[in-house]
Amino acid sequence: MSSFSTSRALEHPPSADTRFDRRLGEILDYATEIFADKGYEGASMRDLSRLSGISLAGLYYYFESKEKLLYFIQQHTFNTIIARLREQLAESNDPEARIRIFVHNHVGYSVAKQKAMKVLAHEDEVLKNGYGTELAAIKREYYRICVGLVEDLAKAEGLKFVGRNAGAAGGISTRTAVMGLFGMMNWLYTWYNPRVDPGAETIAREMSDIFLRGVRAEKAGDWKPRREPNLSRGLETGGGPKAKGPKRKPAPSLATS
Repeated sequence: MSSFSTSRALEHPPSADTRFDRRLGEILDYATEIFADKGYEGASMRDLSRLSGISLAGLYYYFESKEKLLYFIQQHTFNTIIARLREQLAESNDPEARIRIFVHNHVGYSVAKQKAMKVLAHEDEVLKNGYGTELAAIKREYYRICVGLVEDLAKAEGLKFVGRNAGAAGGISTRTAVMGLFGMMNWLYTWYNPRVDPGAETIAREMSDIFLRGVRAEKAGDWKPRREPNLSRGLETGGGPKAKGPKRKPAPSLATS
């Protein structure tokens, strides 16, 4: 735990099933809703007080600042995702199954907690100093778990064109594969609609299939290093259509290498 975590909330272990902790969880749920709807900058402790029915004095008893609230939301979300993932990974040694477990765990949480995932994505760079450092370490841990799963699959199936340095030889770098997977999963909160889209299990299977078919696209025995096409000419000469319209926020990064 970071040395910056000095609020009263940290005096009580989050695993203890006490009235204090239940109240703490309720406040975090309300705060997540406020941040998701108004954004961190647009939200206030008064907004949270009105939504939760808890007085400002009562809120400050639990959290000394709005920044601490955001920190706890992000920390709790990441730690929950990783803890659930480790429990499920312990049940299988099959490389493909473990990747599917990873995707299903992430997608399942994203579908169930869309507002929490929105807060993670949109307020990714708000926290600085000790808070930001601690969260960055948690995200690196999550990223490295996924890298390990992909490397295990490549080793088990002899996917020589997938590896940390494979991109230079025309293959798929592990980093590109992993960040591509995160990019696919992390946008889920922006488009998922339970009225028209299937459940988390189906979406997780589909995303797993897309990813696995991509990294298995070439059989190891048939793969040969190939030269990369020269795509820079159009950029250097200004060729190609230019994008118009408002700028869109980059794909959210919920894991950092």
